[in-house]
Formats: sequence, structure tokens, C-alpha cells
Amino acid sequence: MSMDSLLKEFSRLHFPRPPATPADVAAFEARVGWKLDADLRAFYLHADGGTLFEEEPDASYRIVSLAEIRRARVAIMGRDTDEYGAPSQYTLVDMQDTNYVILDVAQHAGGSYPLFDAWHETYPVAKRIASSFAEFLERAMRSDGFSYWLGE
Repeated sequence: MSMDSLLKEFSRLHFPRPPATPADVAAFEARVGWKLDADLRAFYLHADGGTLFEEEPDASYRIVSLAEIRRARVAIMGRDTDEYGAPSQYTLVDMQDTNYVILDVAQHAGGSYPLFDAWHETYPVAKRIASSFAEFLERAMRSDGFSYWLGE
């Protein structure tokens, strides 16, 4: 499914936030020191985060806004040193209880960042769950609100 189709479905069936502006994206990229890939750029210019299936605060899938994206080791472990995880991993989806879906900007393959399940009890060990944000979003929207990767 194309990213455009996924974004239309997200807006129709889920709970998008208002879009980020190109200036918001540029400011985010300057702050973190890496560029959004094409899927993420399209998503954030369509919606600066949002939730799947339920509205906040009950949503178990909360795609964070650009302002909320942080190093995973800080969000999960509260520390910004290498023993607590790679500096290239950033939060993307808050799954509640300091569990996140994260991306790793050091693994930019095929034009996309891979996504990982970062369970707070085993982090910095993280399980790869999607090769791109588009793959993740499509599978998540078909999950009926459950963490699709847990059944794999």
C-alpha cells in the first residue's frame, strides 16, 4: 500500500494531530542532527503524531510528535550514555509504560529507517519489527489495537 493511501486511512479511521509545517520539520532535523526519511517526512507533514484505534490518554499506539521524539535510551532508561543503548535510536511510537517502537538512524537501508520494539525490561536489546515506517503503519493499522509483532 502506498504511503498516500496509508495516510488517508490514518486520517479516516484514526486520530491524527494537525500537520507539522516544513519549518517544523527543518527545526526538528537541525535539533536531532539527522533527516526524516521519505515515509516519516510524508507522515509528519500530514500529521504531527496521533493515535491509532483510541484517543489519548488510553491509546496504546501513540505516534509521538516531532517535539516528543527523543533518544530511546533517555526515554526508556533515563540516561544518555552508551551503556543504556545506542545514541542512534530514537522513540517514534509510545506503547505505554515506557515501551516504545523506536527507529535506528544508523541503519538507513533502502531509503528507510528500520523500526524496533523497545520493551523497557529488555532494552537496549530491541526486536526489529518493520523495515520502514510505511510497513509499520500498515501492519499496526491492521492489528486491531494489538502489538502485531508479539504474535510472530
